[in-house]
Amino acid sequence: MTRDQRIDQLIDISILVNEFTPEWPGDTPFSCQWTWEMARGEAVNVSCINSSPHVGTHADAPFHVDPRWPTSEALPLEAFSGPVTVVDVANHHGALVIESLGDLATRPVERLLLRTGRTVADGPFPEGWPWLDEATAQELVDRGLRLLGVDAPSVDARDSRTLAVHRILFKGGASILENLDLRAAPPGDYHLTAFPLRLGGLDAAPVRAVLRSLPSA
Repeated sequence: MTRDQRIDQLIDISILVNEFTPEWPGDTPFSCQWTWEMARGEAVNVSCINSSPHVGTHADAPFHVDPRWPTSEALPLEAFSGPVTVVDVANHHGALVIESLGDLATRPVERLLLRTGRTVADGPFPEGWPWLDEATAQELVDRGLRLLGVDAPSVDARDSRTLAVHRILFKGGASILENLDLRAAPPGDYHLTAFPLRLGGLDAAPVRAVLRSLPSA
């Protein structure tokens, strides 16, 4: 093994959040004001932000879809760190069946990231994106899925009102990442680190998500 083969490559799969980052239509956009500014003679610059936790890359909490379920501070750290597989489904439209996932149709996976090609990192909020159908989501959970991540704004269809995929995943003990930026992450296996901020009582928490490429053999 050469020295270059031993070097891990880190891929930031988080969306840059600023005033231009698209929010879900009707949600609270990101904004920033300044409490103190050195330009006004203060000793330091101190900012103040206002935003929905769903703007940019984030982890949904079960409370997002059911007020009886846990809020953001209870998100399990173990789900957000470990082996992960990136699967490209950008050529698909509508609901994804298990066969849409390639060889994952026949083997278990702990963490799965779907590269739909409909990320808000490209600019505008997408009109739609592919999503797992309910039977596929349930099958993955039954096989031991601990986390599903997508580069789209939701693991459910844009026009979903029942959020069935959210509910299947949460009922099965799996976690959810949304609004990833997987443009620099080719399909394959990686190590994921994507810990949610320890914010209490919320329906979601911002995340800095990073993939580490696995060393070459």
